[in-house]
Amino acid sequence: MTGTIQKWGNSLALRIPIAVAKQIQVREGDSVTLRVSPTGLTVKPAAKRLRLDDLLAKVTPENLHPATNWGADVGREVLSS
Repeated sequence: MTGTIQKWGNSLALRIPIAVAKQIQVREGDSVTLRVSPTGLTVKPAAKRLRLDDLLAKVTPENLHPATNWGADVGREVLSS
């Protein structure tokens, strides 16, 4: 399969066929990493940055672990009145 290099403003853009985009699991707006080697250019999806809000949104009563009793409080977690 091939892609097409086209002018985009003062830059060049690589058009990726939708079948390839689906295979590498990228969508419009996703970041990619570009690596140049003696043999050519490699384009890979950039590592996704995890956000705490996104992770917490996946917590449900079914996958929430129960609290664990680790014993009496010691050290700085003990609150003084």
